[in-house]
Amino acid sequence: MGASYMEELPSYSNASWADDRRFSKIVHDNVHGNIYLDPLCVKFIDTEQFQRLRDLKQLGVTHLVYPGAVHSRFEHSLGVYWLAGEAIHRIKGYQGLELDIDRFDIQTVKLAGLLHDVGHGPFSHLFEREFLPRVVNGLKWSHEEMSLNMIDYIVDDHNIDIDSASLKKVKEMIVACENTSKKLKEKCFLYDIVANGRNGIDVDKFDYIVRDSRACGLGYNFEFDRLLETMRVMDDEICYRAKEYLTLQKLFSSRADLHRTVYMHPKVKAIEFMLVDALIKANDHLNIASSVHDPAIYWKLDDSIVKTIETAPDDELKESRDLILRIRRRELYQFCNEFSVPKDKLEHFKEVTPQDIVCSQKTSGIMLQEDDVAVSNVKIDLTRGRNNPLESINFFKVLRSLSLHILFSFLIISTFISLTKGQIIEIKGCTNESKQLLTYCKSRRYYGSATALDEKTQNLTRE
Repeated sequence: MGASYMEELPSYSNASWADDRRFSKIVHDNVHGNIYLDPLCVKFIDTEQFQRLRDLKQLGVTHLVYPGAVHSRFEHSLGVYWLAGEAIHRIKGYQGLELDIDRFDIQTVKLAGLLHDVGHGPFSHLFEREFLPRVVNGLKWSHEEMSLNMIDYIVDDHNIDIDSASLKKVKEMIVACENTSKKLKEKCFLYDIVANGRNGIDVDKFDYIVRDSRACGLGYNFEFDRLLETMRVMDDEICYRAKEYLTLQKLFSSRADLHRTVYMHPKVKAIEFMLVDALIKANDHLNIASSVHDPAIYWKLDDSIVKTIETAPDDELKESRDLILRIRRRELYQFCNEFSVPKDKLEHFKEVTPQDIVCSQKTSGIMLQEDDVAVSNVKIDLTRGRNNPLESINFFKVLRSLSLHILFSFLIISTFISLTKGQIIEIKGCTNESKQLLTYCKSRRYYGSATALDEKTQNLTRE
C-alpha cells in the first residue's frame, strides 16, 4: 500500500510524526488524489477489522441500479480521514497559535475520520434501520456505537499503542451531537470536523456527496475545497465566510438530491425490501442479528452474507435463496404508486402501513394480504427538518441583498407491488412538496392488481 516507513517510531505519547510525510504511506484515491497515511492510522488500517470495510459497499444495493456505485466504506473512510486532516491543517495554518492546535489535536481528528464507519453493518443503512428493528424488538443499536466498541476491540486485539485520553477523544468526535460542545471546556471546534452535531457541515458529508455523485455518474457543483480554505474558528465554533452561503446551500441541496434520485430510487427501494425479507427469513438459521452484541463476531459480517445464503444447500434457507434469485433475475417487487404529502398536512400526517393499504380494499375482486404489500415512508429534508439549516451556521461577514427560496423539508412515501417482468402497470403521477409514499406489491400471484393497488393508495391518502 505505497512506500514503506521507518520501523522505529516514537510512541503516540510524543506524536511528533503525526503530520510528517516522511513516515507516511501513500495511496491514490480517485476523488482526492494522493492520500498520506500516518503510522498510527496504518496500524488501524492493517487489521482484519478495518479491512472488512472493503467488503461493505458504501451504497448497499444501489449498484444494482447504478452499476458504477461499487465503491466501499473502505475508500470513503480513507477520504474522510484525508479531509479531516486537511481541515485541521488549514485551520492551524491560519489560527494555529491563537487556538493552540497541537499534534495531538491533528492526530485525534484524523483518526476519528478514519474510524467513524468501522462499525457499519452490511448494505449501507439497511441493516440497522430496516433489518434489525424487525428481528429484535426494542433493540437500541447504531453503527456509531458499534464503531466505538470496534475501536476498543481493535486496540486490545492488536495491542495498538495509543493512550486512553486520546482514544476517548477520538470516540467522542465520532458520536458528536448538538450538545457535545456544552459538555466540553475547550477546543469544541474540533468536534465540528468529522461529525458536526451543531449544523451538519462536516467532512463526512463532503466526501460521500462527491464520491457517491461521481460513482453514480451524476453531475455535482458542490466545491468542498472552498469551504475548507475559508473556514475559521470564532467563539470556539467553525464559521464560514458569508460569500460561501450559496456553497453551503449547495451542500444541503446536493445531499437532498442524492436521496431523491439515488438512495430512494424506486428500484433501489424494491431491491432493499426484497433483501430485508431474505435476511429476516435467514436470521433464525444463521443467527445474523446476534452478531451485533460482540465485535469479535460482528467484524466477520459483511455484504458476502448474500452469497452465503445463495450458495448454501440448507432447506431452512430456501425462501431466502428464492428471493435472492428473484433479485438476480430482476423479478422485483413492483413499484406501483408514489404519493406526495402536501407541506400543510405534513405535521399531522400519519405514516401509511401495509395494513392501511389492505384495509382500504373493496370487497370485490382480488384481495391483497399485508404480506403482499410493502410501503416506504420517506422524509427528505436539509438535515434540520422543516427549518433552514443555514440559520444554524455562523458567518463571519455580513451577507447583503441575497434572497433565496429553499425547500427545507421533503417527505416521500412509496408503494410497491411485486409482479413479474412484462407486466404493464399504470402509475399515476403526483406532484410532491414535502413527503412521498412509495407502495410496492410483493406477490407474483396478483398480476393484475397493481393498478387496483394504485387506486386504493390514492383513495387512502385523500382521506
